[in-house]
Amino acid sequence: MQIALVLGLLFLAIVLFATEKWSVDLITIGLLILMTTLGILTPAEAFSGFGSDFIIMLASIFVVGAAMQKAGILEIISGKLYTLTRKRVRSLPTILMTVVSFTSAFMNNTTVTAMFVAPVVGLARKLNISPSKLLMPMAYASILGGTCTVIGTSTNIAVNAYLAKKGLPTFDMFDFVLIGIVLCAIGIAFLATIGMKILPDYKEVDMMQDLQEANYFSEILVKKSSKLVGHKIKDTVIGKLDLRVLNIIRDKHNTIADSNSVVEANDILLVEGSLKELMRVKNTNGIDILADTMVAKDLVSDDIQVAEILIMPTNDFVGQTIKESNFRRRFGLTVMAINREGQTLSEKIGSTEIKSGDRLLVQGHADVIRFRKSFSDFIVLQEHSFEPDRSTRNAALSGSFFIGAILLGSLNVIPLSIAFMLAAFLCVFFKCIKPEEAYEKIEWKLLVLIGGMTSYGIALQKSGAAAFLAHNINDLVGGMGPMAVLAAYVLLTIILTQPMSNAAAALVMLPVALESAENLHANPLTFALGIMLGASVSLVTPFEPSCILVYGPGRYKVFDYIKVGFIVTILLYVAILIMVPMLYPL
Repeated sequence: MQIALVLGLLFLAIVLFATEKWSVDLITIGLLILMTTLGILTPAEAFSGFGSDFIIMLASIFVVGAAMQKAGILEIISGKLYTLTRKRVRSLPTILMTVVSFTSAFMNNTTVTAMFVAPVVGLARKLNISPSKLLMPMAYASILGGTCTVIGTSTNIAVNAYLAKKGLPTFDMFDFVLIGIVLCAIGIAFLATIGMKILPDYKEVDMMQDLQEANYFSEILVKKSSKLVGHKIKDTVIGKLDLRVLNIIRDKHNTIADSNSVVEANDILLVEGSLKELMRVKNTNGIDILADTMVAKDLVSDDIQVAEILIMPTNDFVGQTIKESNFRRRFGLTVMAINREGQTLSEKIGSTEIKSGDRLLVQGHADVIRFRKSFSDFIVLQEHSFEPDRSTRNAALSGSFFIGAILLGSLNVIPLSIAFMLAAFLCVFFKCIKPEEAYEKIEWKLLVLIGGMTSYGIALQKSGAAAFLAHNINDLVGGMGPMAVLAAYVLLTIILTQPMSNAAAALVMLPVALESAENLHANPLTFALGIMLGASVSLVTPFEPSCILVYGPGRYKVFDYIKVGFIVTILLYVAILIMVPMLYPL
């Protein structure tokens, strides 16, 4: 009975993970509550996965990575990258993927992609290359780079934590670096040659131009005799039409308007909307239309900037409309347009649901945009007229702490988890990042997912479900030997990781694979490493966070990922099956 319950809950969890109707942490906690209520797990067992030192290490890596990002280390790298490749454009994909994969070997791949996406888009614009030729290879390189070290991806850390909990040997920092390098080399070689020919060449979208082509921007002079004087914009005839007042020019001073701004005599209102709506407002007494123009010349001034931002999967307002998220009040930015899958949306923006990968054209004060960028609320893809200050001191300190943690942990001077906790502590202590920022940058959903799914592994074993599945898989392919069983588990993991989290896929398959290894008297580390690497081959669908981040800016379609990712996946699958038994004999 318990086996049926555990497997039924597993199937339900996989479906919910794939549909993304609810967040992964909510699903995981619900799963633990159900298993505890049904008596499958004790409370101590249900939450034992959260007590691992690897969870602390992963949280520490997020903090150090955020400090490095805030200091602008990746922008320094992208500047060097432009200098290096501007006269050797053909070598750009190879150099870019090599740099990204190396960086991702020591940092979470989603973080690396988020840090590189804006510089790569800017680099593509400078070199007059379609971003779609660079962004997908860059995302793939960040995923493959994570296969080189224990800390390269949260999946590796989660698998290592599970092995430790089971009392099995664990992997050290560079135990499988050779395999990771081979996987990266295969991916880079393919994507820089054949991949470049089959990657789409989508034209870059200019959201500002699209907005200007779809709408008119007009200046309205409010006379002393106008009924608008003394009233809030939302209570005037303009506020009741489908027009947006973006700016108010008062005494030659340009300010950003909102629905509660009070109109005064001699104000000049910069409004945006359709020609039909502007023609309706023209007949209002007490106002003069100064210009019907396609040029939004007052949108940008010394104090006011327009920027294009990318929405990340980790933003907590994903799934809400602009109004529901209180976007303007919360962030101090006005959303002017949304670009989704190459289409610019500019009508009824307030009721438009925000989705991961959307590009938002926003207007706000220069210092607000600068703050939001430095605080990493969003990825700023394009901006006007300013560059945020970067601290050379903080870049040197955070980078040194990170490298120091890698060396101390790799040389076994202190445990790896303590080394990264020390690095995180030093980043906060030396004010490379504020304590509140550090807590903001930890991906708590991911930590809950890893902790919860580790405990689910206990349920698989305790209930006998792992033994049941392992027995059936062994019956199916075991007659062909341990190698065939390993190949089956790696393939199942690769299939499972396409619609769901890499860490979740690995932690679902790992208990069953280890049970099979024990039954076959095979090396459990061989199976664990195969599962770990297979979970990182999430290239066929755009659901992996790194792939989601480049989906919008690259204007990709799902078929683009299938077309390119399927070939790379086959090559990597074969490489894993050859390399893993060589390093860890069955």
